[in-house]
Amino acid sequence: MSLLKQSTYQPLTEASAINLALDLNIFTEKADLTCKEIGDGNLNLVFHLVDQESGKSVIIKQALPYAKVVGESWPLTLKRATIEAEALKIFGHIAPNYVPKVYYTDEVLAVTVMEDLSHLIIARTGFIRGETYPLISKHLGEYLAKTIFFTSDYALTPAAKKAQVQKFINPELCKITEDLIFTDPFYDAETNEFEVGLKPEVEELWQDEELKFHVNVLKRTFLTEAESLLHGDLHTGSVFADNIETKVIDPEFAYYGPAGFDIGQVFANLLFQVIVNVPKRDLFLTHVETVWNVFEEQYTQLWNTENKEPLAKTPSFLQFQLAKFFEDSIGFAGCELIRRTIGLAHVADLDGIADEGSKLAAKRLTLKLGKVLVKQRKEIKDLPAFIRTVKEVL
Repeated sequence: MSLLKQSTYQPLTEASAINLALDLNIFTEKADLTCKEIGDGNLNLVFHLVDQESGKSVIIKQALPYAKVVGESWPLTLKRATIEAEALKIFGHIAPNYVPKVYYTDEVLAVTVMEDLSHLIIARTGFIRGETYPLISKHLGEYLAKTIFFTSDYALTPAAKKAQVQKFINPELCKITEDLIFTDPFYDAETNEFEVGLKPEVEELWQDEELKFHVNVLKRTFLTEAESLLHGDLHTGSVFADNIETKVIDPEFAYYGPAGFDIGQVFANLLFQVIVNVPKRDLFLTHVETVWNVFEEQYTQLWNTENKEPLAKTPSFLQFQLAKFFEDSIGFAGCELIRRTIGLAHVADLDGIADEGSKLAAKRLTLKLGKVLVKQRKEIKDLPAFIRTVKEVL
């Protein structure tokens, strides 16, 4: 039976992924197809299909009903595949240069067929290998400005915005974020994972009531403020890049939330390279600066030319909005630095350091910087103060 006629979910295999592609007429019946499952994430199967004669290729991504990192004891909704596909379509319409094309989706199979980006490299992997991607920060700044503005109340009518919020209710995936970023790292939770050598710093963090107060405030912001449609997991492992292209993938955590969350995720994941890559520290600090400068410039332009809010031209309101985004992004970046160091899902920027002493030193700096950013986000008023704060900690 054709997979297109399936009424129930079943995980794909390499063979059935080929059959699905043929059923969809993506390739001709005579195509010499190869298929390899290449997923290295925690939540999905990813199949790379290539016609050996024409060179044509696609990616078929399928959500699993559980988290691979834990197993079937951690069930997950398959609806996230639909949310991801819809987010890719919206972001692709808004910022087509920075999002892969979507060719087909199937809600029952939890499948998305999309553009193959294998000519690019996952940005985190490239950074660790020594790449610097000179345009990535400019591209991410523009992506953030466009997606945050065009999915907000200022670009949509209030009714259309509320309909979008309802469409992207994503409680199961948001719960992962709420737990792994804003809750578990700040007490002795079973999901936490860290080296024995970090135990003194971790226990000190768990006892830091001022820090936990500020994290609670940020968590409340994440829970309650539906400013824009967010990617929701915008780290450098969700970005493909080379020296001229940047593509943002994997928005399965998409939901309506505070704009600063996506910006803060980008900040934090660039800061990992600032921390570990001392010879290129200034270059990656420049990337951080460029993300915000381009975001601010592009968002301001869209605010002034595309805004549908009658009172948007009220003096100082744009600056109020940008200041809020910036403050939130600093705090969220701090939470991300902490959770990637001692929480469930780490980053290779830190864990890949071969020398144990150097690794522990880098992680201590990461925790220190994370705490400072969370606690001092209101005092860090502008970009120069942000960069100065980072340099003072390091």
